[in-house]
Amino acid sequence: MSNTPRELRFAFFGDSICVGQGVSAHRTWAVRLAARIESELASLGRRVCVLNPSINGETTRRALERMAFDIQASGVDAILIQFGLNDANRWESDRGLPRVSEAAFAANLHEMIDRARAFGAGRVLLNTNHPTSRDKAPYAHYPATYEDGNRRYSEIIRQVARDVEGVVLNDITAAFDQAVQSGTPLEHLLLADGLHLSEAGHDVYLKTLTPSVLEAARALASVG
Repeated sequence: MSNTPRELRFAFFGDSICVGQGVSAHRTWAVRLAARIESELASLGRRVCVLNPSINGETTRRALERMAFDIQASGVDAILIQFGLNDANRWESDRGLPRVSEAAFAANLHEMIDRARAFGAGRVLLNTNHPTSRDKAPYAHYPATYEDGNRRYSEIIRQVARDVEGVVLNDITAAFDQAVQSGTPLEHLLLADGLHLSEAGHDVYLKTLTPSVLEAARALASVG
């Protein structure tokens, strides 16, 4: 039998923010961070496959349905989860209801964590979402803005991280707020749609995520 350690698996599991919609692939935080994970583990003598089965427009409800194929089928050693921007949205056709209710959103995140751990994830990281500039006009059937909902769902993410032992929270909201307070206009971090990340926004994600993700990667190096 070979004594070569098996290849590790690290997954990014999310929506268009993990995909990098609207930005060249090589400039996205996910692609650049994947390269850093590979380099970090290579320096420790381990091979890793960094997966990114994320989908534009995805909600936690739809993502749960594909965990069996995208996460459970081959298992993962670590997973970074980011959802909420679509869950919190309120389409006019839904008459003011969110695409996924707050209670269901929290429950879905809990189930994602449980499923990931059941299939090998020794490290689970959970991201809040960045602020958007969709904070002016309220919904047609609901007396609040998109950004109000975004902030609320990020708080739910924080609560889930507090409730589940061992989950690492990456507070992207706070990182963007700090960047804005330091003089970077929010519009500079977003594309023209006021939602998706510009290259500068991807830079903030990369800077924020790198320490916790590489720490998780180093912890995997001792996995058999």
